[in-house]
Amino acid sequence: MKTILVVGAGRSSASLISYLLSQAEKFSWKIVVGDTSMEAARQKVGSHPQGKVILFDIAQSDCLQEIEKADLVISLLPPHLHPLVAVHCLKFNKHLLTASYVADEMKALDAEARSKGLIFLNECGLDPGIDHMSALQVIDKIRAQGGELKAFESFTGGLIAPETDKDNPWRYKFTWNSKNVVMAGQATAKYLQNGSYKYIPYQQLFKRTTQVHVAGLGDYEGYVNRDSLKYIDTYGIGGIQTMIRGTLRNRGFCSAWNVLVQLGCCDDTYQMEKVDQMTHLDFISSFLDGNSPRHIKDKISIQRSLDLQGHEVEYLEWVGLFSNEKVGLKKGTPAEILEHILNKKWKLQPDDKDQIVMWHRFVYDDGGEEREIQASLVATGSDSVFTAMAKTVGLPLGIAARLILENRIQSRGVVIPTSPEFYIPILEELRAYDIALKEEQLR
Repeated sequence: MKTILVVGAGRSSASLISYLLSQAEKFSWKIVVGDTSMEAARQKVGSHPQGKVILFDIAQSDCLQEIEKADLVISLLPPHLHPLVAVHCLKFNKHLLTASYVADEMKALDAEARSKGLIFLNECGLDPGIDHMSALQVIDKIRAQGGELKAFESFTGGLIAPETDKDNPWRYKFTWNSKNVVMAGQATAKYLQNGSYKYIPYQQLFKRTTQVHVAGLGDYEGYVNRDSLKYIDTYGIGGIQTMIRGTLRNRGFCSAWNVLVQLGCCDDTYQMEKVDQMTHLDFISSFLDGNSPRHIKDKISIQRSLDLQGHEVEYLEWVGLFSNEKVGLKKGTPAEILEHILNKKWKLQPDDKDQIVMWHRFVYDDGGEEREIQASLVATGSDSVFTAMAKTVGLPLGIAARLILENRIQSRGVVIPTSPEFYIPILEELRAYDIALKEEQLR
């Protein structure tokens, strides 16, 4: 019997754990789920006979024996903890899977993992993950037909389904780590556009958006996400002229969010004063000129050069930032307080459904003719537990774990799923869950 240890039973874990348990009898697996909250783990495992729940804290040495007992470890812990899990996996010779970006500390373990015959698979979730695999599948097909890729753009967003919270003008709720949402984009974005290298610092990120039309769904906007440049080599597209990877949002989101960024509400570097006495209105007022909270809409409009009748003020009001409701925290940084306020309106309710929208654009030379393919993927959640985000993050991890334990993956070391041995079987199985890329040849 093989043992799979899943550490972390948060928002993104439900579909992963459900998938592993559904396969456990067939493959003689034991699924151990560890979290600092036993209740969170129990909710995911239920009474399944081949599931086990444990209290797991990576900082506690007595938890390390659980890694030693496992054959494969899947980490859904916060990204900064993955390298620590990886060090223990090296010590005990265990394979490791994560859905997170490859950190430098993780990359440094490549040679040792390779020498021990271990695979440390990262970026095998949604974005990063399915975006890589679906893009490479199309890129490899273009290459096989003799085409030369000139431009690649990709935007992915975790949104809410049209029938959910219809009065919510943001068309957004938290479907993954809410702190990460508030802190998103704080590293300078890097990309390539028409042969020129471009850089967008955080304070400009939500001003410089790209308009995206998704066939059958409508118009969205995207902002560039992190470092697009590093994937030029990863994808093997060294002669490309445009390389952009970004985050997708509904129209209007970015300009409204930019108000919060410019005011300083997303700063996580200092503690605010007298938070226990603070109202939502006090919080937003503390970033504006003057002492009186009266006429706050006018102040924001003047300070940020906004139209008082524009949607930005409407969005801020809807989310409760002008309310006299107490924040409800004893202490916090601006980012922590904003996150707490937003959670009151942006927390998924039991019957809410989220929606994943992914869009790719490929422009390539085909024997002197310029061709273009646009492709999109849409997935909708079942409820607030089995969300589209949980499905698209968790299922690729579960499928990859099965492939590794079946010895169908030969790659070793610190890798991401960009080769056919990953993307062909994973994308094929995802089709059974209605997660598939639809391609359209535009020219």
